[in-house]
Amino acid sequence: MKNTKKIVSLLCVVALLMGTFSTVAFAATDVDYTIINPYEDVDWSWKQYKADLHTHTTASDGRDTLKDMIETNYDYGFDIYAVSDHGLTSRTWTDSQDVIYGLKFFVDLRTPGTEIVALEQEGVTFDGDKYNVVTENGDDYYYQTAEDGSVGNKMLRVPYAIENNPTSLNNAHVNSWFVDYGHGLVGGTSDYETPIKAVDELGGLSVINHPGEYTNARDEDCTADAYDDSYEYYITKFENLLLEYPSCIGIDINSKGDSRTRFDRKLWDIMLMDLAPAGRRVAAIATSDAHSTGAAYTGYTRMLMPANTSANLQDCMANGQFFAASRCLGNHDELVEYANYLFKNGSDEAKAAMVDVTERQSKDYDAKYEADYVTDAPYINKVAVDEANDKISLDVSGEWCVRWISNGKTIAWGNELDLDDYSDDIGSYVRAEVFGEGGITYTQAFLLEYDGAPESENKSDAVDFWLLASFIPDTLVRFLAEMPIFKILWEWLN
Repeated sequence: MKNTKKIVSLLCVVALLMGTFSTVAFAATDVDYTIINPYEDVDWSWKQYKADLHTHTTASDGRDTLKDMIETNYDYGFDIYAVSDHGLTSRTWTDSQDVIYGLKFFVDLRTPGTEIVALEQEGVTFDGDKYNVVTENGDDYYYQTAEDGSVGNKMLRVPYAIENNPTSLNNAHVNSWFVDYGHGLVGGTSDYETPIKAVDELGGLSVINHPGEYTNARDEDCTADAYDDSYEYYITKFENLLLEYPSCIGIDINSKGDSRTRFDRKLWDIMLMDLAPAGRRVAAIATSDAHSTGAAYTGYTRMLMPANTSANLQDCMANGQFFAASRCLGNHDELVEYANYLFKNGSDEAKAAMVDVTERQSKDYDAKYEADYVTDAPYINKVAVDEANDKISLDVSGEWCVRWISNGKTIAWGNELDLDDYSDDIGSYVRAEVFGEGGITYTQAFLLEYDGAPESENKSDAVDFWLLASFIPDTLVRFLAEMPIFKILWEWLN
Protein backbone atom coordinates (compact mmCIF):
# COMPACT_ATOMS: atom_id res chain seq x y z
CA MET A 1 0.00 0.00 0.00
CA LYS A 2 2.84 2.35 0.91
CA ASN A 3 4.56 1.56 -2.34
CA THR A 4 1.36 2.27 -4.22
CA LYS A 5 1.06 5.66 -2.54
CA LYS A 6 4.69 6.43 -3.35
CA ILE A 7 4.11 5.53 -6.99
CA VAL A 8 0.99 7.72 -7.15
CA SER A 9 2.85 10.59 -5.51
CA LEU A 10 5.73 10.20 -7.93
CA LEU A 11 3.36 10.18 -10.90
CA CYS A 12 1.72 13.36 -9.61
CA VAL A 13 5.08 15.07 -9.32
CA VAL A 14 6.00 13.96 -12.83
CA ALA A 15 2.66 15.22 -14.13
CA LEU A 16 3.18 18.57 -12.47
CA LEU A 17 6.68 18.84 -13.86
CA MET A 18 5.48 17.87 -17.32
CA GLY A 19 2.75 20.51 -17.09
CA THR A 20 5.30 23.10 -16.04
CA PHE A 21 7.67 22.12 -18.85
CA SER A 22 4.87 22.13 -21.40
CA THR A 23 3.83 25.61 -20.27
CA VAL A 24 7.38 26.82 -20.57
CA ALA A 25 7.73 25.17 -23.96
CA PHE A 26 4.47 26.75 -25.16
CA ALA A 27 5.57 30.18 -23.96
CA ALA A 28 8.89 29.71 -25.75
CA THR A 29 7.03 29.24 -29.04
CA ASP A 30 5.58 32.77 -28.87
CA VAL A 31 6.96 34.78 -31.77
CA ASP A 32 8.80 38.04 -31.17
CA TYR A 33 7.50 40.21 -34.01
CA THR A 34 8.98 43.46 -35.26
CA ILE A 35 6.03 45.32 -36.76
CA ILE A 36 6.95 47.85 -39.42
CA ASN A 37 4.07 50.29 -39.22
CA PRO A 38 3.57 52.66 -42.19
CA TYR A 39 1.55 54.96 -39.92
CA GLU A 40 4.18 55.20 -37.17
CA ASP A 41 4.90 58.89 -37.77
CA VAL A 42 1.28 59.96 -38.22
CA ASP A 43 -0.17 62.47 -35.79
CA TRP A 44 -3.77 61.30 -35.52
CA SER A 45 -4.98 64.85 -34.94
CA TRP A 46 -4.13 65.56 -38.58
CA LYS A 47 -6.96 65.85 -41.06
CA GLN A 48 -7.48 62.98 -43.49
CA TYR A 49 -7.46 64.69 -46.89
CA LYS A 50 -9.71 63.06 -49.47
CA ALA A 51 -7.91 62.65 -52.81
CA ASP A 52 -8.53 61.31 -56.29
CA LEU A 53 -5.20 60.72 -57.99
CA HIS A 54 -6.44 59.60 -61.42
CA THR A 55 -9.12 61.28 -63.58
CA HIS A 56 -9.62 62.48 -67.15
CA THR A 57 -11.16 65.33 -69.11
CA THR A 58 -12.10 66.10 -72.70
CA ALA A 59 -8.46 67.03 -73.36
CA SER A 60 -7.85 63.30 -73.86
CA ASP A 61 -10.66 60.74 -73.85
CA GLY A 62 -12.90 62.11 -71.10
CA ARG A 63 -16.50 63.03 -71.77
CA ASP A 64 -16.72 66.03 -69.44
CA THR A 65 -14.65 69.19 -69.33
CA LEU A 66 -12.01 70.17 -66.80
CA LYS A 67 -14.47 72.68 -65.36
CA ASP A 68 -17.16 69.98 -65.02
CA MET A 69 -14.82 67.52 -63.37
CA ILE A 70 -13.35 69.98 -60.88
CA GLU A 71 -16.74 71.31 -59.80
CA THR A 72 -18.16 67.81 -59.40
CA ASN A 73 -15.29 66.55 -57.27
CA TYR A 74 -15.26 69.73 -55.21
CA ASP A 75 -18.96 69.18 -54.47
CA TYR A 76 -18.13 65.62 -53.34
CA GLY A 77 -15.78 67.04 -50.74
CA PHE A 78 -12.42 66.27 -52.28
CA ASP A 79 -9.43 68.11 -50.86
CA ILE A 80 -6.91 66.93 -53.46
CA TYR A 81 -7.57 66.39 -57.14
CA ALA A 82 -5.43 65.12 -60.00
CA VAL A 83 -6.28 65.53 -63.67
CA SER A 84 -4.16 62.82 -65.25
CA ASP A 85 -5.13 62.93 -68.91
CA HIS A 86 -3.50 60.48 -71.28
CA GLY A 87 -0.09 61.78 -72.31
CA LEU A 88 -0.71 65.31 -70.94
CA THR A 89 0.88 66.54 -67.72
CA SER A 90 -1.24 68.74 -65.45
CA ARG A 91 0.65 72.04 -65.40
CA THR A 92 -2.26 74.35 -64.69
CA TRP A 93 -6.04 74.49 -64.39
CA THR A 94 -6.45 77.92 -65.95
CA ASP A 95 -4.57 77.86 -69.26
CA SER A 96 -5.88 76.19 -72.42
CA GLN A 97 -5.32 72.45 -72.30
CA ASP A 98 -3.00 70.80 -74.80
CA VAL A 99 -4.09 67.78 -76.84
CA ILE A 100 -2.41 64.99 -78.77
CA TYR A 101 -4.07 65.61 -82.11
CA GLY A 102 -3.82 62.09 -83.49
CA LEU A 103 -5.35 60.65 -80.33
CA LYS A 104 -7.97 63.37 -79.97
CA PHE A 105 -9.15 63.05 -83.57
CA PHE A 106 -10.02 59.36 -83.16
CA VAL A 107 -11.49 59.88 -79.68
CA ASP A 108 -13.78 62.58 -81.03
CA LEU A 109 -14.97 60.28 -83.81
CA ARG A 110 -16.21 57.97 -81.08
CA THR A 111 -17.61 60.75 -78.89
CA PRO A 112 -18.36 63.74 -81.09
CA GLY A 113 -19.30 67.15 -79.81
CA THR A 114 -16.92 67.33 -76.85
CA GLU A 115 -15.44 70.70 -75.99
CA ILE A 116 -12.42 71.69 -73.92
CA VAL A 117 -13.11 74.17 -71.14
CA ALA A 118 -10.44 75.15 -68.60
CA LEU A 119 -10.95 77.38 -65.59
CA GLU A 120 -10.41 81.09 -65.18
CA GLN A 121 -8.65 82.68 -62.22
CA GLU A 122 -12.06 83.88 -61.10
CA GLY A 123 -15.36 82.63 -62.41
CA VAL A 124 -18.82 81.30 -61.71
CA THR A 125 -19.79 77.65 -61.28
CA PHE A 126 -22.64 76.01 -63.11
CA ASP A 127 -24.64 76.40 -59.88
CA GLY A 128 -23.98 80.12 -59.73
CA ASP A 129 -21.37 80.18 -56.96
CA LYS A 130 -18.16 82.12 -57.35
CA TYR A 131 -14.91 80.23 -57.66
CA ASN A 132 -11.25 81.19 -57.52
CA VAL A 133 -7.99 79.53 -58.50
CA VAL A 134 -5.13 80.78 -56.34
CA THR A 135 -1.44 79.99 -56.02
CA GLU A 136 -0.01 79.74 -52.53
CA ASN A 137 3.63 78.82 -51.87
CA GLY A 138 3.88 77.32 -55.34
CA ASP A 139 0.74 75.17 -55.09
CA ASP A 140 -2.52 75.75 -56.96
CA TYR A 141 -5.84 75.58 -55.13
CA TYR A 142 -9.48 75.83 -56.19
CA TYR A 143 -12.19 77.04 -53.87
CA GLN A 144 -15.78 78.29 -54.06
CA THR A 145 -17.56 81.13 -52.31
CA ALA A 146 -21.25 80.69 -51.53
CA GLU A 147 -23.90 83.39 -51.85
CA ASP A 148 -23.63 84.16 -48.13
CA GLY A 149 -19.92 84.89 -48.57
CA SER A 150 -18.67 81.76 -46.84
CA VAL A 151 -15.52 80.30 -48.37
CA GLY A 152 -15.23 76.55 -48.87
CA ASN A 153 -12.21 74.33 -48.48
CA LYS A 154 -9.28 74.75 -50.84
CA MET A 155 -8.78 71.80 -53.20
CA LEU A 156 -5.15 71.13 -54.13
CA ARG A 157 -4.07 70.50 -57.74
CA VAL A 158 -1.64 67.59 -57.88
CA PRO A 159 1.26 68.90 -59.97
CA TYR A 160 2.24 67.15 -63.20
CA ALA A 161 -0.30 64.36 -62.86
CA ILE A 162 -0.40 62.25 -66.02
CA GLU A 163 -1.37 58.81 -67.29
CA ASN A 164 1.60 57.70 -69.32
CA ASN A 165 1.65 55.43 -72.38
CA PRO A 166 -1.40 57.17 -73.89
CA THR A 167 -1.65 55.09 -77.04
CA SER A 168 -0.70 51.76 -75.53
CA LEU A 169 -2.65 49.11 -77.36
CA ASN A 170 -2.91 46.94 -74.24
CA ASN A 171 -3.39 49.56 -71.54
CA ALA A 172 0.07 49.35 -69.96
CA HIS A 173 -0.78 52.52 -68.08
CA VAL A 174 1.36 54.24 -65.46
CA ASN A 175 0.21 57.21 -63.45
CA SER A 176 2.87 59.62 -62.26
CA TRP A 177 2.96 62.87 -60.31
CA PHE A 178 5.23 65.71 -59.15
CA VAL A 179 7.67 65.75 -62.12
CA ASP A 180 7.13 67.05 -65.64
CA TYR A 181 7.52 63.86 -67.64
CA GLY A 182 5.54 62.29 -70.46
CA HIS A 183 3.81 65.32 -71.97
CA GLY A 184 3.02 64.49 -75.61
CA LEU A 185 4.86 61.15 -75.58
CA VAL A 186 2.87 58.48 -77.41
CA GLY A 187 3.26 54.72 -77.61
CA GLY A 188 4.07 52.53 -74.63
CA THR A 189 2.64 49.14 -75.59
CA SER A 190 3.59 46.74 -72.75
CA ASP A 191 6.27 49.23 -71.68
CA TYR A 192 5.90 50.04 -67.99
CA GLU A 193 9.60 50.51 -67.42
CA THR A 194 10.30 53.59 -69.56
CA PRO A 195 7.97 55.97 -67.67
CA ILE A 196 8.64 54.40 -64.27
CA LYS A 197 12.40 54.70 -64.74
CA ALA A 198 12.21 58.27 -66.05
CA VAL A 199 9.97 59.41 -63.20
CA ASP A 200 12.25 57.70 -60.70
CA GLU A 201 15.31 59.52 -62.05
CA LEU A 202 13.51 62.88 -61.97
CA GLY A 203 12.38 62.44 -58.35
CA GLY A 204 8.65 61.87 -58.85
CA LEU A 205 6.29 59.06 -57.89
CA SER A 206 4.41 56.56 -60.02
CA VAL A 207 1.99 53.67 -59.72
CA ILE A 208 0.92 50.75 -61.91
CA ASN A 209 -2.67 51.42 -62.97
CA HIS A 210 -5.47 48.82 -62.95
CA PRO A 211 -3.16 45.82 -63.58
CA GLY A 212 -6.10 43.49 -64.22
CA GLU A 213 -6.75 45.30 -67.48
CA TYR A 214 -3.23 44.63 -68.77
CA THR A 215 -3.01 41.04 -67.53
CA ASN A 216 -6.61 40.25 -68.57
CA ALA A 217 -7.22 38.84 -65.09
CA ARG A 218 -10.43 40.88 -65.13
CA ASP A 219 -11.85 38.32 -67.59
CA GLU A 220 -11.61 35.44 -65.13
CA ASP A 221 -14.76 34.20 -63.44
CA CYS A 222 -13.40 33.54 -59.97
CA THR A 223 -10.54 34.54 -57.71
CA ALA A 224 -8.93 31.08 -57.79
CA ASP A 225 -8.25 31.37 -61.52
CA ALA A 226 -6.97 34.95 -61.46
CA TYR A 227 -3.21 35.30 -61.01
CA ASP A 228 -2.61 31.57 -60.86
CA ASP A 229 0.57 30.02 -62.30
CA SER A 230 -0.36 31.05 -65.82
CA TYR A 231 0.14 34.70 -64.77
CA GLU A 232 3.72 34.22 -63.62
CA TYR A 233 5.16 36.43 -66.39
CA TYR A 234 3.01 39.39 -65.40
CA ILE A 235 3.61 38.98 -61.68
CA THR A 236 7.36 38.76 -62.20
CA LYS A 237 7.31 41.78 -64.48
CA PHE A 238 5.57 43.93 -61.87
CA GLU A 239 7.70 42.68 -58.98
CA ASN A 240 10.95 43.39 -60.79
CA LEU A 241 9.81 46.93 -61.53
CA LEU A 242 8.97 47.56 -57.88
CA LEU A 243 12.30 46.16 -56.72
CA GLU A 244 14.24 48.22 -59.26
CA TYR A 245 12.43 51.54 -58.84
CA PRO A 246 11.49 52.52 -55.25
CA SER A 247 9.52 55.56 -56.45
CA CYS A 248 6.92 53.28 -58.03
CA ILE A 249 4.86 53.01 -54.87
CA GLY A 250 2.71 50.03 -55.86
CA ILE A 251 -0.50 49.24 -57.71
CA ASP A 252 -4.09 50.34 -58.11
CA ILE A 253 -6.31 47.73 -56.42
CA ASN A 254 -9.81 49.19 -56.77
CA SER A 255 -10.87 51.70 -59.40
CA LYS A 256 -13.78 52.75 -61.57
CA GLY A 257 -16.41 50.54 -59.97
CA ASP A 258 -14.06 47.60 -59.32
CA SER A 259 -14.92 45.51 -62.35
CA ARG A 260 -11.50 45.29 -64.01
CA THR A 261 -9.68 45.49 -60.63
CA ARG A 262 -11.81 42.97 -58.75
CA PHE A 263 -8.99 40.39 -58.63
CA ASP A 264 -6.14 42.84 -58.14
CA ARG A 265 -6.26 42.51 -54.35
CA LYS A 266 -5.10 38.95 -54.94
CA LEU A 267 -2.21 40.28 -57.04
CA TRP A 268 -1.41 42.72 -54.22
CA ASP A 269 -1.24 39.86 -51.71
CA ILE A 270 0.96 37.77 -54.00
CA MET A 271 3.37 40.66 -54.43
CA LEU A 272 3.42 41.30 -50.68
CA MET A 273 4.18 37.64 -50.01
CA ASP A 274 7.06 37.75 -52.48
CA LEU A 275 8.48 41.19 -51.71
CA ALA A 276 7.72 41.93 -48.05
CA PRO A 277 10.48 39.57 -46.86
CA ALA A 278 12.91 41.81 -48.76
CA GLY A 279 11.50 44.85 -46.96
CA ARG A 280 9.63 46.14 -50.02
CA ARG A 281 6.19 47.41 -49.03
CA VAL A 282 3.81 47.38 -52.00
CA ALA A 283 1.38 50.25 -51.51
CA ALA A 284 -2.20 50.11 -52.75
CA ILE A 285 -4.20 53.04 -54.07
CA ALA A 286 -7.81 53.36 -55.19
CA THR A 287 -9.03 55.91 -57.72
CA SER A 288 -12.08 56.72 -59.80
CA ASP A 289 -10.20 56.82 -63.12
CA ALA A 290 -13.26 58.87 -63.99
CA HIS A 291 -13.75 59.81 -67.64
CA SER A 292 -16.99 61.58 -66.79
CA THR A 293 -18.70 63.19 -63.82
CA GLY A 294 -20.90 60.12 -63.49
CA ALA A 295 -17.89 57.99 -62.55
CA ALA A 296 -16.47 60.46 -60.03
CA TYR A 297 -16.14 59.50 -56.36
CA THR A 298 -15.93 55.76 -56.89
CA GLY A 299 -12.39 55.09 -55.65
CA TYR A 300 -10.19 57.49 -53.69
CA THR A 301 -7.52 57.77 -51.01
CA ARG A 302 -7.37 59.43 -47.61
CA MET A 303 -4.05 61.19 -47.11
CA LEU A 304 -2.68 61.63 -43.58
CA MET A 305 -0.81 64.94 -43.62
CA PRO A 306 -0.17 67.94 -41.35
CA ALA A 307 -1.27 70.38 -44.09
CA ASN A 308 -2.63 70.19 -47.62
CA THR A 309 0.47 70.88 -49.73
CA SER A 310 2.04 69.03 -52.64
CA ALA A 311 5.27 68.51 -50.66
CA ASN A 312 3.35 66.85 -47.83
CA LEU A 313 1.37 64.83 -50.35
CA GLN A 314 4.50 63.46 -51.98
CA ASP A 315 5.96 62.47 -48.61
CA CYS A 316 2.66 60.91 -47.55
CA MET A 317 2.45 58.81 -50.71
CA ALA A 318 6.11 57.78 -50.61
CA ASN A 319 5.79 56.61 -46.99
CA GLY A 320 2.45 54.82 -47.36
CA GLN A 321 0.70 57.12 -44.89
CA PHE A 322 -2.72 56.82 -46.47
CA PHE A 323 -5.73 54.57 -46.82
CA ALA A 324 -7.28 53.40 -50.07
CA ALA A 325 -11.08 53.51 -50.20
CA SER A 326 -13.89 52.70 -52.61
CA ARG A 327 -17.65 52.90 -52.79
CA CYS A 328 -17.66 49.69 -54.82
CA LEU A 329 -16.72 46.08 -54.20
CA GLY A 330 -17.01 43.82 -57.23
CA ASN A 331 -15.30 40.57 -56.22
CA HIS A 332 -17.90 37.83 -55.83
CA ASP A 333 -15.79 35.68 -53.50
CA GLU A 334 -14.94 38.59 -51.20
CA LEU A 335 -18.60 39.55 -50.98
CA VAL A 336 -19.60 35.98 -50.15
CA GLU A 337 -17.05 35.92 -47.33
CA TYR A 338 -18.28 39.25 -45.97
CA ALA A 339 -21.89 38.10 -46.25
CA ASN A 340 -21.25 34.83 -44.40
CA TYR A 341 -19.58 36.70 -41.56
CA LEU A 342 -22.20 39.45 -41.33
CA PHE A 343 -25.15 37.06 -41.45
CA LYS A 344 -23.80 35.62 -38.19
CA ASN A 345 -22.30 38.68 -36.55
CA GLY A 346 -23.57 41.80 -38.30
CA SER A 347 -26.18 44.41 -37.54
CA ASP A 348 -29.65 44.22 -39.05
CA GLU A 349 -28.62 46.91 -41.51
CA ALA A 350 -25.55 44.93 -42.61
CA LYS A 351 -27.55 41.72 -42.95
CA ALA A 352 -30.17 43.45 -45.09
CA ALA A 353 -27.48 44.88 -47.37
CA MET A 354 -25.84 41.46 -47.77
CA VAL A 355 -29.20 39.83 -48.52
CA ASP A 356 -29.66 42.35 -51.32
CA VAL A 357 -26.19 41.68 -52.75
CA THR A 358 -26.47 37.89 -52.57
CA GLU A 359 -29.91 37.96 -54.20
CA ARG A 360 -28.55 40.05 -57.06
CA GLN A 361 -25.50 37.79 -57.37
CA SER A 362 -27.74 34.73 -57.63
CA LYS A 363 -29.06 36.26 -60.87
CA ASP A 364 -25.88 37.98 -62.01
CA TYR A 365 -22.52 36.61 -60.85
CA ASP A 366 -20.87 39.99 -61.53
CA ALA A 367 -23.27 41.98 -59.34
CA LYS A 368 -21.36 44.21 -56.95
CA TYR A 369 -21.83 46.13 -53.74
CA GLU A 370 -22.12 49.82 -54.55
CA ALA A 371 -22.69 52.43 -51.85
CA ASP A 372 -24.72 55.56 -52.38
CA TYR A 373 -23.15 58.97 -52.86
CA VAL A 374 -24.08 60.19 -49.38
CA THR A 375 -21.92 58.04 -47.13
CA ASP A 376 -18.14 57.81 -47.29
CA ALA A 377 -16.34 54.51 -46.86
CA PRO A 378 -15.57 53.66 -43.21
CA TYR A 379 -13.05 55.87 -41.44
CA ILE A 380 -9.96 54.57 -39.73
CA ASN A 381 -9.54 57.19 -37.05
CA LYS A 382 -6.37 55.77 -35.57
CA VAL A 383 -3.93 52.88 -35.94
CA ALA A 384 -2.18 51.68 -32.78
CA VAL A 385 0.69 49.20 -32.72
CA ASP A 386 1.67 47.55 -29.44
CA GLU A 387 4.87 45.80 -30.44
CA ALA A 388 5.62 44.62 -26.91
CA ASN A 389 2.43 42.54 -26.99
CA ASP A 390 2.38 41.92 -30.75
CA LYS A 391 -0.94 43.68 -31.27
CA ILE A 392 -2.35 45.99 -33.95
CA SER A 393 -5.63 47.77 -33.32
CA LEU A 394 -7.85 50.08 -35.36
CA ASP A 395 -10.17 52.80 -34.11
CA VAL A 396 -12.85 52.84 -36.80
CA SER A 397 -16.22 54.40 -37.50
CA GLY A 398 -18.92 53.61 -40.05
CA GLU A 399 -17.87 49.96 -40.14
CA TRP A 400 -19.83 46.74 -40.32
CA CYS A 401 -16.74 44.61 -39.83
CA VAL A 402 -12.93 44.55 -39.96
CA ARG A 403 -11.10 41.75 -41.74
CA TRP A 404 -7.38 40.93 -41.30
CA ILE A 405 -5.46 39.28 -44.13
CA SER A 406 -2.04 37.63 -44.38
CA ASN A 407 -0.65 35.35 -47.07
CA GLY A 408 -3.71 36.20 -49.13
CA LYS A 409 -6.14 34.66 -46.63
CA THR A 410 -8.44 35.94 -43.93
CA ILE A 411 -6.89 35.18 -40.54
CA ALA A 412 -9.09 37.18 -38.16
CA TRP A 413 -12.06 39.52 -37.71
CA GLY A 414 -12.40 42.45 -35.35
CA ASN A 415 -10.83 45.79 -34.52
CA GLU A 416 -7.77 44.28 -32.84
CA LEU A 417 -5.34 41.64 -34.08
CA ASP A 418 -3.13 39.73 -31.65
CA LEU A 419 -0.41 38.28 -33.86
CA ASP A 420 0.44 35.60 -31.28
CA ASP A 421 -3.03 34.12 -31.69
CA TYR A 422 -2.46 33.50 -35.40
CA SER A 423 1.27 32.78 -35.66
CA ASP A 424 0.65 29.66 -37.76
CA ASP A 425 -1.22 31.70 -40.39
CA ILE A 426 0.98 34.79 -40.61
CA GLY A 427 3.66 35.42 -43.19
CA SER A 428 5.68 38.59 -43.67
CA TYR A 429 2.79 41.04 -43.58
CA VAL A 430 -0.73 41.68 -42.39
CA ARG A 431 -3.25 44.18 -43.71
CA ALA A 432 -6.79 45.14 -42.79
CA GLU A 433 -9.99 45.90 -44.68
CA VAL A 434 -12.87 47.82 -43.12
CA PHE A 435 -16.25 47.21 -44.76
CA GLY A 436 -19.39 49.24 -44.14
CA GLU A 437 -22.38 50.97 -45.64
CA GLY A 438 -20.23 53.53 -47.47
CA GLY A 439 -17.95 50.94 -49.07
CA ILE A 440 -14.54 49.59 -48.15
CA THR A 441 -11.31 51.04 -46.74
CA TYR A 442 -7.91 49.35 -47.00
CA THR A 443 -4.92 49.88 -44.75
CA GLN A 444 -1.44 49.65 -46.16
CA ALA A 445 0.44 46.49 -45.22
CA PHE A 446 2.23 46.11 -41.90
CA LEU A 447 5.48 44.29 -42.63
CA LEU A 448 6.64 41.71 -40.10
CA GLU A 449 10.13 40.58 -39.18
CA TYR A 450 10.74 37.60 -36.89
CA ASP A 451 12.79 34.44 -36.59
CA GLY A 452 11.57 31.90 -39.11
CA ALA A 453 9.83 34.46 -41.33
CA PRO A 454 9.44 33.52 -45.02
CA GLU A 455 12.30 34.39 -47.34
CA SER A 456 11.95 36.66 -50.35
CA GLU A 457 11.15 35.19 -53.75
CA ASN A 458 13.89 36.13 -56.22
CA LYS A 459 12.56 36.39 -59.75
CA SER A 460 15.05 38.89 -61.10
CA ASP A 461 16.28 36.60 -63.87
CA ALA A 462 12.96 36.69 -65.72
CA VAL A 463 12.96 38.31 -69.17
CA ASP A 464 10.51 41.07 -70.08
CA PHE A 465 9.56 40.97 -73.75
CA TRP A 466 8.02 44.45 -73.94
CA LEU A 467 10.52 45.64 -76.57
CA LEU A 468 9.33 42.97 -78.98
CA ALA A 469 5.69 43.55 -78.10
CA SER A 470 5.88 47.30 -78.60
CA PHE A 471 8.20 47.85 -81.56
CA ILE A 472 5.77 47.45 -84.46
CA PRO A 473 2.60 49.02 -82.99
CA ASP A 474 4.43 51.90 -81.30
CA THR A 475 6.44 52.74 -84.39
CA LEU A 476 3.22 52.97 -86.39
CA VAL A 477 1.44 54.96 -83.67
CA ARG A 478 4.26 57.49 -83.39
CA PHE A 479 4.38 57.92 -87.14
CA LEU A 480 0.65 58.55 -87.36
CA ALA A 481 0.53 60.81 -84.31
CA GLU A 482 3.09 63.17 -85.83
CA MET A 483 1.21 63.62 -89.10
CA PRO A 484 0.00 67.25 -89.34
CA ILE A 485 -3.21 66.17 -91.05
CA PHE A 486 -4.70 65.18 -87.67
CA LYS A 487 -4.21 68.65 -86.26
CA ILE A 488 -5.89 70.14 -89.33
CA LEU A 489 -8.78 67.67 -89.15
CA TRP A 490 -9.29 68.14 -85.40
CA GLU A 491 -9.30 71.92 -85.66
CA TRP A 492 -11.72 71.67 -88.60
CA LEU A 493 -14.06 69.44 -86.58
CA ASN A 494 -13.93 71.84 -83.62
